[in-house]
Amino acid sequence: MANHAYASFWARERAAETTLVHFERLLEAFPLSSVWHEFTGLVIRAVNPSEAPLAEHDLRGTMAGASDVIALARERDSPDCSYEVEGQWDLWQRSLETGVWEKGPERVLLICNGLAYDDGAAENSGDFVADAGFEHLFTGHAGLLGGYGARSAPSDPVEAEFLSWMTHEEHLHEYYEKTRANIQVLMNWVSSVEKALPLQRHLLWSEGEENLEARLDEILAVH
Repeated sequence: MANHAYASFWARERAAETTLVHFERLLEAFPLSSVWHEFTGLVIRAVNPSEAPLAEHDLRGTMAGASDVIALARERDSPDCSYEVEGQWDLWQRSLETGVWEKGPERVLLICNGLAYDDGAAENSGDFVADAGFEHLFTGHAGLLGGYGARSAPSDPVEAEFLSWMTHEEHLHEYYEKTRANIQVLMNWVSSVEKALPLQRHLLWSEGEENLEARLDEILAVH
């Protein structure tokens, strides 16, 4: 299974009565896709992740905005609940079929953890967590991008073809360009959240990188 990238946010003042207020501001700051300009789902859980959801809302086609999502969340407003909101933002990917770069919607899961949910897990994982999608959309494949060049052997024939394609300087330049654009989408959103919310701190992390923020800075620095 492909690794994912995440953003975690911790509120400066943590109180049950302001949790959904802050979450609404976070959702308002999210850059929804030009194709799917709506939040497409809401799942509300109680106690811990092993429990069946309290409520599931399919919001596709409703043009749901932040206030609509929060109105539904308030029907189950409790410090022992979590709220998972699905949305899409526009990122660049190279088509495996055509080799052409295409900008289109990619799924993001935006999570609000109540203070008591999962035995207070928010203290460690974040009051708000974004599953930003596939890690390689921001870091590239096989360590190809950054100051040290390719470091991993291809894992399958598709990746082998991709790495072979990237031996051409103009293709690698374009890869950097599109990946930097994706990184900027992530960074701009994080900056917007910092301005919208009274945050104590935030953290960008992933399942495949020891220090995702340093990795992103390294890719942005290469010219």
